[in-house]
Amino acid sequence: MPLPKREEVYTYEDYLNWPEEQRIELINGQIYLLAPPSRIHQKILLNIADQFYNYLKDKNCEVYVAPFSVRFPVGNEKSDKEIKTVVEPDIVVICDESKLDDKGCKGAPDLIVEIISPSTGRKDKVEKFNLYEKHGVKEYWIVEPELKIVSVFTLQENNRYGRPEVYTEEDKIKVSIFENLEISLKDVFNY
Repeated sequence: MPLPKREEVYTYEDYLNWPEEQRIELINGQIYLLAPPSRIHQKILLNIADQFYNYLKDKNCEVYVAPFSVRFPVGNEKSDKEIKTVVEPDIVVICDESKLDDKGCKGAPDLIVEIISPSTGRKDKVEKFNLYEKHGVKEYWIVEPELKIVSVFTLQENNRYGRPEVYTEEDKIKVSIFENLEISLKDVFNY
């Protein structure tokens, strides 16, 4: 949940100095506190990440799970510490090794998965949707555990997300950024 709007704008430098026991995200300089994920959330996260991990073992892309920071520079920062947007998506897939450093990822991952919780639904469906689209994340998944559905948004030629493909627990998702990867939702929602 976001803290009350303040005139103060926070940066990646503030993020680095925040107490480690408190997980936060910054979106356009505003702080969002992250609640601990539920057990079901964690099961879904691991079930999806496991399928990506097994597929990517001998490939040039890597999968990471939260907490893993993704920094989105806008181009006018003089240093990394001035970046005003740092998020911790549930799952990211990154195929451009130059975006990776010891702190996480700087720039758009190729694919992001967010697992909705009651406190994150609006942020994931609106603010992060717009953020990921703006920065060119090729594929964005929104997983809704209670409904056992996944909405997959794919970046179109006009650099906008098209209408989502919606999948249920009986479906397999054909991952658009890979030629022959399908994620079994029967395995994802097996809890």
